[in-house]
Amino acid sequence: MTAMSTRAKIGVAVGSALLLGVVATGYAVLATEPAASPAATAGADAGPVTLEPGQPRLLTITDRHVASVAATDPGGARTVSDLECLRVYAAAGTGVCLGPENAWSYRVVVLDSALRQQRSVAIPGLPNRARVSASGRMISWTTFVGGDSYTASGFSTRTGILDTRSGSTVMSLEEFAVTRDGKAYRSADVNYWGVTFTADDNVFYATMSTGGKRYLVRGDLAARKVETLKENVECPSLSPDGTRLAFKEAIDADPQQGWRLSVLDLATMRVTPTAETRSVDDQAAWLDGATLAYTLRQDDGRPDVFAVPADGTGAPRLLVPNAESPSPLT
Repeated sequence: MTAMSTRAKIGVAVGSALLLGVVATGYAVLATEPAASPAATAGADAGPVTLEPGQPRLLTITDRHVASVAATDPGGARTVSDLECLRVYAAAGTGVCLGPENAWSYRVVVLDSALRQQRSVAIPGLPNRARVSASGRMISWTTFVGGDSYTASGFSTRTGILDTRSGSTVMSLEEFAVTRDGKAYRSADVNYWGVTFTADDNVFYATMSTGGKRYLVRGDLAARKVETLKENVECPSLSPDGTRLAFKEAIDADPQQGWRLSVLDLATMRVTPTAETRSVDDQAAWLDGATLAYTLRQDDGRPDVFAVPADGTGAPRLLVPNAESPSPLT
């Protein structure tokens, strides 16, 4: 099949947690197809991609391969590596790749600055989200999984965290104690996705789903606990200064109506919608303290990376065509 049809299937695979059955079907088909050759990508040059500090660049995925492009000319020619990933993210010279282990299974791969594998962890299900803490120490991932009896569709999520310094690994945040609205809470249907780390590499934010509702939670790795902060906050992404969270907010609290890319001020809990009015089903990345990058898909499923100001002003702009999973490299 063509590279375009491959991208279209990826588009199916990254739907919301409420559409997990569709997602799983899309990935199952995708897994049987070979990834397009990097050299086959229009406007791309196969070559080395590094995570070394230097001239600002933007890391993305192009046709399921890790690629980078100059931040000053994100629409220009990009460098595409041989590394195959469905999700990628990097910070401080450390990268994470959620990629295929074989035709039907996936793994988390920790990368050094030259994209060399440092360690690998097999993961259940289908890759969806990935993050690296600002220090490069902590790595997180989210996958779609099947078989949980409490879900009507038969699919849910798993989110894990790995400490690259100690090697300590949490395979599922569902092991953590939960405080909801100030009280201890337990339920078999608790799910998590979309981790983002604070500067201390211990506290994190994520989405927790239970009882048909989605909550922003703040977690403590050392204490192995989370507490709810606010409803209807999904896929949080912490700003470089640690004061704001970009997130997707379900319209009228109903994900079936789509999501509005918004920003939450953590001091006041005030929400500011961005100027992007299209539905954004992604965990946005902060390019800097003022700008968000995220993936939108065309009608045929092809992904493009867009950018929009975080303060609600301005207008969305196309940043990197035919790419997804943006991660700033500085």
